[in-house]
Amino acid sequence: MKRRLFLPVLIMLALAGCSIPVDVPPSPTALPTDTPQPTGIVAPTFTPISLLTQVATPTSTPNAVGTQVATPGAATPFCDDPRVRELIASFGKAVADKDGKLLSSLVSPSEGMDVRFYRDGNVVNYDVEHALFVFETTFQADWGLSFGSGQSTFGSFQEIILPSLQIVFTPTAVLECNQLKLGGASYVPAWPYKELNYYSVHFPGTDAYGGLDWQTWAVGMDMSSGKPMLAAFVHYVWEP
Repeated sequence: MKRRLFLPVLIMLALAGCSIPVDVPPSPTALPTDTPQPTGIVAPTFTPISLLTQVATPTSTPNAVGTQVATPGAATPFCDDPRVRELIASFGKAVADKDGKLLSSLVSPSEGMDVRFYRDGNVVNYDVEHALFVFETTFQADWGLSFGSGQSTFGSFQEIILPSLQIVFTPTAVLECNQLKLGGASYVPAWPYKELNYYSVHFPGTDAYGGLDWQTWAVGMDMSSGKPMLAAFVHYVWEP
């Protein structure tokens, strides 16, 4: 009798040991290289890249209220494509809701999403997989030297980038196609991605600071499978 009970138990244990393990995605708060990966699973890349070469500096002229608008290039069908503004609106919703799933669906699958907090600072590229966790990760990126202190700025996307995006990407933002709309600056603005069409998303600042707290995010877009996708973000602010 004991032998009959013992055999089924062995069979059940053997079957349990042969169960196929379920793959668990890497923690969004850990570096991919620090996260143990199951056999056959390749961690997504997440590598800060060097500053791209600046294109020739466009001329910039003050308008009636003192803001600066870089001279736009030739008009293109890009500016008349309603999907482009819809993409910006969707990104604004992703920022407001901290919705990584929505954001990742907007990022160019071939180029990823370059983010530059300082206009002449370091570029950090988020591929589609990392964009999914961008509002959660605590990865400390190097955004470059602060124009104020001259010290390197380290911090996560949610610490450094998100607060600015939440201020700028609102329904009242000023949009300009293929030109840099600024609130007055001590430098001549330049868009560093000559191969990308873009929109300026501009926050004009507040009366309390005389408008000097203006911010602009220029959003470069890549055409992927016939539709615009997010490819590059460059931040412009007043610099003393």
